[in-house]
Amino acid sequence: MTEIEAVLEAACRQEAARVVGALTRAYGRFDVAEEAFQEALLAAWEHWGRSGVPDRPGAWLMQVARNRAIDRLRREGIGREKVAQAMRPAPSTDDPLRLMFTCCHPALQAEARLPLTLRAVCGFSTGQIAHALLLSEAAVAQRIARARRKVADAGIPYRIPQGDELDERLDSVLSVLYLMFNEGYLASADGAVVRREMAAEAATLTRQLTVLFPLEPEPLGLWALMRLHEARVRARFTPDGQLVRLMDQDRGLWHRVAIAEAVATLERAAHMGRPARYQIEAAIVACHAESPSFEATDWLQIVMLYDLLLQHVDTPVVRLNRAIALRYAVSVEAALVEVAALSRDLDDYHLFHATRAELLRAAGREGQARAAAARAFALTQNPAERTLLALEYGPDLDGATGPVPG
Repeated sequence: MTEIEAVLEAACRQEAARVVGALTRAYGRFDVAEEAFQEALLAAWEHWGRSGVPDRPGAWLMQVARNRAIDRLRREGIGREKVAQAMRPAPSTDDPLRLMFTCCHPALQAEARLPLTLRAVCGFSTGQIAHALLLSEAAVAQRIARARRKVADAGIPYRIPQGDELDERLDSVLSVLYLMFNEGYLASADGAVVRREMAAEAATLTRQLTVLFPLEPEPLGLWALMRLHEARVRARFTPDGQLVRLMDQDRGLWHRVAIAEAVATLERAAHMGRPARYQIEAAIVACHAESPSFEATDWLQIVMLYDLLLQHVDTPVVRLNRAIALRYAVSVEAALVEVAALSRDLDDYHLFHATRAELLRAAGREGQARAAAARAFALTQNPAERTLLALEYGPDLDGATGPVPG
């Protein structure tokens, strides 16, 4: 990644919600605001490469996006009063959440809500969204374009919903925050291991949701989940940025106060009597976080929690994670049977092949394990993951990416 690309990506992530939110609030046209910001990014790519990065990249993007929006309003014959409003967008602290709820309106198809929100609010690139959602970049681009048009045609309001409207959109907003945190916690882009700003922003927005909706248990569950992950982040990487497997982590580096805080939040959510996805996922992570050692982990309890999770979210990735727990609760052979059943659904998912490689090695099938590791190596661009695979299975994995034997 070049210096200009890195600066532009950071500016995009930091300024997307502020710019799009300010312009949307000023004149009620999300489609104009979002397109204007994308045009500003393109202009920055062209201009900064020639003239250098400005001292205040965010202000530069805001000004250019505002000008693009005003140009479009004038072309469409919008009145002078509206144009004047657009020229003076006022700041607002809840713009990211307002945008998220706008992008997650039930008038939009469910498959389009996440890509649109990740693009407009979080500043994700098409490639990052495709990675997070396990889709092709072309499919993501199509969904974003359709969703943008739908927002404009339906006149979707720019506000945080209340009452019955909340149930329809809160799940989608939580899903966006979950993906945003994951992308920041272990980024998919080349050269970036942990984007702490992105993960921290997702946690902050989730925390805001718990304040806005104190009687909703799932925001509490998601915040507890994020807090548990954040509490262990120092042990997940070596000083030079290499991944450390859970079994090898120094648990003395885990933030015990943060873990206790997260567990207390999770217990508060549990008392509301409505268990669902994020509360259960947080409970699984809490089992790891509260265990004094890897060997002492209550794997049977974790398998049972995955069984409960499957009642809410039955996806191949959840089943893959359950199979990992099954290895320690039952046997390697039982886990391999479960993993084999997921081959069709997860063949393009690098963690499927990395998991399969580890199980095959534990079963003594070294050749098949290395072939599976090579497939995982070819499917991920994350430098920390690639380095870990190379250390485990040999440095020449990129030359061994042929068909993986069964």
